[in-house]
Amino acid sequence: MNINSQISHFFRSIGLIYFADLVRYKFKQISMRSENQSFKRKHPHFKLPPDYLLYESFQLNYTLYYETGRETAEWLANHFKKYVELKDVKILDWGCGPGRVIRHLPDFAGANCKIYGTDYNERSIEWCKANLELINFNLNTLDAKLPYPNNFFDVIYGLSIFTHLSEKMHADWVGELMRLLKPNGILFITTQGDIYRSKLIESERKIYDAGQIVVRGKVKEGHRTFSAFHPEKFMRKLFDNYEIATHIQPEASEQNPFPQDIWIIRKPNNPRSV
Repeated sequence: MNINSQISHFFRSIGLIYFADLVRYKFKQISMRSENQSFKRKHPHFKLPPDYLLYESFQLNYTLYYETGRETAEWLANHFKKYVELKDVKILDWGCGPGRVIRHLPDFAGANCKIYGTDYNERSIEWCKANLELINFNLNTLDAKLPYPNNFFDVIYGLSIFTHLSEKMHADWVGELMRLLKPNGILFITTQGDIYRSKLIESERKIYDAGQIVVRGKVKEGHRTFSAFHPEKFMRKLFDNYEIATHIQPEASEQNPFPQDIWIIRKPNNPRSV
């Protein structure tokens, strides 16, 4: 049984998970201060979001924010090209946070692509609008409703977004995202799959092994401390009305001991009624 999961479960059960996470944030801020200041000296013109926005959406590491942002943008573009010709297409980053990936996407998707970003965090969207040019940003709520017309996007991606939503919100957001996709467009998402089973406590494993989603709530939905784990059976049922083009379960590595599952869903010309 994972000791970190036990500790997290304890703080969650007594209503102190926010406090514990805030303490962790302060510790990271202190421990990373020297390294982060070094990055700023080397990259004086690179715009960085406020520390807590960076921590809440990723890690409090300026170098990784920059390097993995570019690497992930290139990685995504290479995946997209397998399914969609990246020429005059519209791409949505669903849950863009403070722009770690989306700020680099124009470099790899092509200048003719139109890039959009949406997030429920008002401070993240304000920062993105003020600092990242050539990208259209929108503030959304947790409710599955976005201000775009039907069949608007060729590609929608959400990196570790379903991992912070309740089961009901999964179904709601699938419906909304598929509404926005053009026929033959793709939805690219990542989830906490089988490799995360070792992080679950015994009672959670029983739920997971039964093919049901495991949700660690008792906190604000969408926050980094709200966490969901996705068995394959649950995911296939969730997208039963659409074409699952790809499901990849990456292998763990020293650099990334807990990679998330990759799901690429294609919207057919005539999806079955939900």
